[in-house]
Amino acid sequence: MKILKYLFLFALLSFVALTVFVATQKGDFSVERSKVINSPRTTVYNYLNDFRNYEDFESWSVEDPSIKMTYTNKTSGNGATFYWDGADGKGNSIILKTKDGESIDQKMQFDGTEADVNWTLKDTLNGKTKVTWKGKGTMSFLFKIYTALHGGSDRVIGTIYEKSLANIDKNLDYETKTYAVTVDGVVKKTETPYIKQTFTSEIAKVNKNARIVIPKLIHFSETNGLAASGKPFIIYHTYDTKTGLAKISICLPINKEISTSSGSDILAGKLNGFDAVKTTLNGDYSHRNEAIAKTTAYINNQKIIPDLSWSHLEILTLSKLDVKASSKLVTEIYLPIKPKVVPVTAEPTYTPESTSETTSEPHTEQPRTEPVKRKPAAPTPAPAQTPVQEEDSEF
Repeated sequence: MKILKYLFLFALLSFVALTVFVATQKGDFSVERSKVINSPRTTVYNYLNDFRNYEDFESWSVEDPSIKMTYTNKTSGNGATFYWDGADGKGNSIILKTKDGESIDQKMQFDGTEADVNWTLKDTLNGKTKVTWKGKGTMSFLFKIYTALHGGSDRVIGTIYEKSLANIDKNLDYETKTYAVTVDGVVKKTETPYIKQTFTSEIAKVNKNARIVIPKLIHFSETNGLAASGKPFIIYHTYDTKTGLAKISICLPINKEISTSSGSDILAGKLNGFDAVKTTLNGDYSHRNEAIAKTTAYINNQKIIPDLSWSHLEILTLSKLDVKASSKLVTEIYLPIKPKVVPVTAEPTYTPESTSETTSEPHTEQPRTEPVKRKPAAPTPAPAQTPVQEEDSEF
């Protein structure tokens, strides 16, 4: 019995000593880890700037199957917030400030531990990105005890950062490389009324801008008693890969034609029906140029005459507003073409001088055979005349 008392007393004294030791230690911590991610900087930034992705790479989230994530209406950009509740406790994080493509500042709270978090992104060779993750803050008493028993705050928090950065690299590598481009052939798009916002955008930021504009268009339609009649789409009036700029209209198809009041930043319009070569891109938007290149090659190989008065149209069949995984995105791309001219044979004619039957030679417009390079141009699609293949309206 005396031995048990001594052991108990020893354990109690050890606990008191540990408590005193921990209490006298600084509760501040500063941890930093870096890793080169095998993805372009824009892709990495967009991934980190959306809290919906954090449950897929934060190591403490990945390792805790019971954890529950709660998201607000705003999950990316300044003011975005999310909450979690798991076996190890509750926490929340908010995005305070972003510098597009370069850095993200956040504030995190976790069971009494608070931290200022910063992500910094820099380009490296071969299109990769160096990501630096910094955390600086104050630990709760319990977290001080935990880190003291497990090698210190740098080791405990640093290990979380290292595992999470490895998950980011793995996830993005899969998401960006899992894609497919299918040229579906010649179709006809039917006319549809829409509401829109038109502006010039960096091509790399078009889909980011769409995520901002589309909710505004939806709110406008609901407020004014309109019904969306299909998926949002983007009209590319111009598409200049040299400058990286495009003039675009981000549109929401609606059930009827309307007029908007003067001074409104949301305008109404109607997309005229047109013939096009359709291509379906399954996967990340970064493969858009490849999809357009394959479509252009199809047009040239089939000796189809392109309509160069504008660039192309994209329907966001499944966008980032619908799914978070880039590999699950679906974008339909339509490059406009000239309607095919159908040969017309003249009726037989007779003259007084002869009773013999004569037939005129059919006249067929010959398509241009040289390769076509699409150039940026302007306005809205012209009405189509003769479809090659009828497709149900996507709108």
